[in-house]
Parts: sequence; C-alpha cells; structure tokens
Amino acid sequence: MLDRKEIVINTGPLIALVAATGDLTVLCGLYSRIIVPCEVCEEISAGGHSGFAVSEFHAASFLEKLAIPTSIGTFLHNSLDTGEASVIQTALDLGIATVCIDEAVGRRIARLNALDVTGSIGIMLRAKQEGASISIRTALNNMHRHGIWLGRDVTDAAIRLAGE
Repeated sequence: MLDRKEIVINTGPLIALVAATGDLTVLCGLYSRIIVPCEVCEEISAGGHSGFAVSEFHAASFLEKLAIPTSIGTFLHNSLDTGEASVIQTALDLGIATVCIDEAVGRRIARLNALDVTGSIGIMLRAKQEGASISIRTALNNMHRHGIWLGRDVTDAAIRLAGE
C-alpha cells in the first residue's frame, strides 16, 4: 500500500464520489487525514436544490471538518469560487501538499501554488490500484446518472488506466 497522505478536498469531488460509489468511504483507505474547509462544509450542507450527498457527508465521521472560516488571500479570493479558494488556502496554511479539486481553473491555480492535485477520478483510480473492489466504468456511469458530466477523453482515459 502507498503511504497514507493528507489531503484537503473540495465540494465537487465529495459530491462526485458519493454519486460514483454511494458514500465517501473510498477516502478512508487512501488518506490518513482528510480535511474539509469550513466553506466546503457549508456548501455541502446547503445541499443545493436536491440535498444530494448531504447525509453521506454528515455520516463520514472520518472527515476532519473545519469549523472556523478560512482567511483566504486576495488572489485566491478573486480568482476562484469560495470552496476552491478555501481548499488551496487551507492546504497552504497547514502545509498539506495535496488537494482534491475537479475544476480546471482551480487545479491550475493549485499547481501554480506548488500543490499536488488529484480529483474524483484520480481518487477512484488510486483506490482501484490499491486493491479496492471498484469498477471505474460503473462509477462513471453512476456519476453520469446523477448529472455529473465528464469529457469523453477523461472517461476513456480513466477506463483505460483502470484496465476495464
């Protein structure tokens, strides 16, 4: 098994993982510390119009859900939505090397801040590589069924990397 790293995670990947797998337990075997900034907790808890993933998020007691709002720097605040900005700022503040963000602009800015980046697909691929019983094809179909759309190149690459 690879070393269990720390990660700061955004709203989109949390929702995508629930859509893909039904819960967030896939994160437990991969990371020793999974930090969710206050702003992300608020976004998830608001639940959008459907409330999707709210109960799974609250049931995930292994998540370190921060209660204090993040003091976000001006550049991040002006460049990204609050969730992405808080994920990057939290990682920088806590000295955590890896963030989980699915949106392209957030990923780009995280890399500009010398952070390692993964996303919901990367999490599922890593879980499969480490022996989790997960079908990437099924996970992608589940995400699609829940209205999470990924580019054809991304889905094809994920299925190919998973050997499915």
